[in-house]
Amino acid sequence: MNMQAISSEAAATANPASFVSSRRWLLWSGIAALCAWVLVPIYLVALGALGGRQGVYIWPKTGLPTGISLEPFILFLQTEGVVRSFLNSLGAAGITVALSILLGAPAGYALARYNFPGKDSYRLLVLLTRAFPLAILALPLTVSFIRLGLYDTIVGVGLIHTVLALPFAALVTQGIFLGVPKELEEAAWVFGCTRIQAFFKVVAPLALPGIVATAVFAFVISWNEVFAASVLTVRNRTLTAYLLTVLSESPMHYRFAGGLMLILPSVVFIFAVRRYLFAIWGISSK
Repeated sequence: MNMQAISSEAAATANPASFVSSRRWLLWSGIAALCAWVLVPIYLVALGALGGRQGVYIWPKTGLPTGISLEPFILFLQTEGVVRSFLNSLGAAGITVALSILLGAPAGYALARYNFPGKDSYRLLVLLTRAFPLAILALPLTVSFIRLGLYDTIVGVGLIHTVLALPFAALVTQGIFLGVPKELEEAAWVFGCTRIQAFFKVVAPLALPGIVATAVFAFVISWNEVFAASVLTVRNRTLTAYLLTVLSESPMHYRFAGGLMLILPSVVFIFAVRRYLFAIWGISSK
């Protein structure tokens, strides 16, 4: 084994250009495979949504499809309740993102900067909140929401989704703030900044890409969640809950249109904040 390792190292040293070329080829092959893993399913869903019945059942799938039309997707959007449920999902996701950042970021900052008794236990308890299946809490949550007047409201759905996203938001932002040197804050204090001013002027700009990534995570959790939205709403359903109840007996291309409707907002949201996501890895984007 030692001789083989020595010989491989000697070969790489003898021909460095070939070694670099091989590594580059493996890198681009991995990137291509990852892109295919993500984009091919989206392409197939779009083909089924925009191609009508023929686009769903045609096989083999063509690289450049013919007969693509927006009419099936427009007909789906004109279905009663679709636009309303779409707006409900956006509202619940917006509440989830706002509360997850407003509550999770301070909690993550406190975990990163301060030492207090029970800190490790607190971190564990935050994570264990996700260990309880939501189905067990469905009945008490429904009763509590009815008493509080939050049943069948987007605010109630947003609060439940915040509970689902908040533990991860706190723990992720903790890691983000740990990556910001504390010496920078101390330097700001020396120059006359208060703790709050140092946070907003020094820490927050450096942690912004990670906070945006946390916001994307919270948005996706809320947008894809279906169980709580189905249990806690009747008339004001989110898009996932609406599609679950309405499209079970619909034509297949309508189901694909619903799937495309679920995919597009997440893609648009991630694309809108891509510059902050790329900044995590030091990649510039304009």
